[in-house]
Amino acid sequence: MATAKKTKSKPKASTKKVPVKTKSSTKVAKAVKKSVKKTTARKTPAKKASAKKSSTKKVAKKTAPKKSTIDISDFSNFSSTFQPYKSKKNEKYMNANQKKHFENILQAWKNALHEEQQRTEDLIQNDQGNFPDSVDRASKEEEFMLELRKRDRERKLISKIEQSMKDLSDNFYGFCETCGIEIGIKRLEARPTATQCIDCKTIEEIKEKQQYG
Repeated sequence: MATAKKTKSKPKASTKKVPVKTKSSTKVAKAVKKSVKKTTARKTPAKKASAKKSSTKKVAKKTAPKKSTIDISDFSNFSSTFQPYKSKKNEKYMNANQKKHFENILQAWKNALHEEQQRTEDLIQNDQGNFPDSVDRASKEEEFMLELRKRDRERKLISKIEQSMKDLSDNFYGFCETCGIEIGIKRLEARPTATQCIDCKTIEEIKEKQQYG
């Protein structure tokens, strides 16, 4: 009997499909990577830009005007800004040099009062707001009233200064409106809007005290 020859069975080919990389797939993958890199690159400077904007906003904050602690409506607080006039021997009263001296004083004082009025106005406008606390609101309203009274006093003083400047140009400045004598350089430097000599002013004040008690 013939023995059957054992034949080795050939291994079956695996049915799993091996993915084959094509040129089109590699191109798509590269394109996706590039797009991801671009988007990340775009996002990072946006954060920096927002940080810059926030820093600029902080710098751009307006500082509120500070409240002035010196009352320049009182000329004694302002007189230190100029040098006293040095009179020459046998110098005529209210000559051109003296007139120029007092004109500079009056103009500088007027300008300073205008600046103070503007500062007061800015302070009131910036401080306006809703105050939930009634105590804070009442104190702020009282402060506004004091500032408005001060502003009104400065406005009246400016009109006095303007009248003194008019008298200066009309050659009436420096002479007492009651008796006609010289008011004096020192008195005018202490009170540039004075219209009376010291004697007439003293008599007027005594009469007012007697009348009103």
